[in-house]
Amino acid sequence: MGGAAAKGCAPGPVGHEEMLLWRRGCRLLAGADEAGRGPLAGPVVAAAVMLRADWPDPGVDDSKRLSAARREFLAERIKADAAGWAVAVVEADEIDRLNIHNASLLAMSRAVEQLRPRPDFLLVDGRFVTPLDLPQKAVVGGDASCRCIAAASILAKVWRDGLMARLHERWPQYNFAANKGYPTPQHKEALARFGPCPIHRRSYADVAQMPLAWGDA
Repeated sequence: MGGAAAKGCAPGPVGHEEMLLWRRGCRLLAGADEAGRGPLAGPVVAAAVMLRADWPDPGVDDSKRLSAARREFLAERIKADAAGWAVAVVEADEIDRLNIHNASLLAMSRAVEQLRPRPDFLLVDGRFVTPLDLPQKAVVGGDASCRCIAAASILAKVWRDGLMARLHERWPQYNFAANKGYPTPQHKEALARFGPCPIHRRSYADVAQMPLAWGDA
């Protein structure tokens, strides 16, 4: 399938999409989601999680509904119990070149391509499928209605938050550990004061007109 729009489904009971596919004979079902579309800085991170029908669900949910501690706990459970998982990153310069929509699809594609064995079917959060040659479906609100997508959303969020905390050590003036690159008032104030650093997304309006920070050119 190509990366054109695909018909999604309205959010339903958690696991409903998976149950339909497993009843049709799907053995290994993968979900893909990303974290980091909105930030002014840092990469977009995607995860893919592959589940079997008998997966012992530890209580996954849309990562945005969970506390940081709960996400970290669930991320370890997912990595331990899933049939397969992978994470992929698309950096800020690639986002600027491709745009965030295409960069998000690329990140999810890279994550899915790492899964071994190959999944039988892929559920993708949102309105668009990936460009992978794999049976797949886009699910609007999938991170709240599909366990495999919810699991992927948790891994992507935890991975990206950890990465932004590490990037904070190099550029502490922007407080990436707290804002994760999102356009908070404090982040915008630091951006106006110091200018953008190399991991800021130059194609984003709040960043585009500013010169690079001193010493980072």
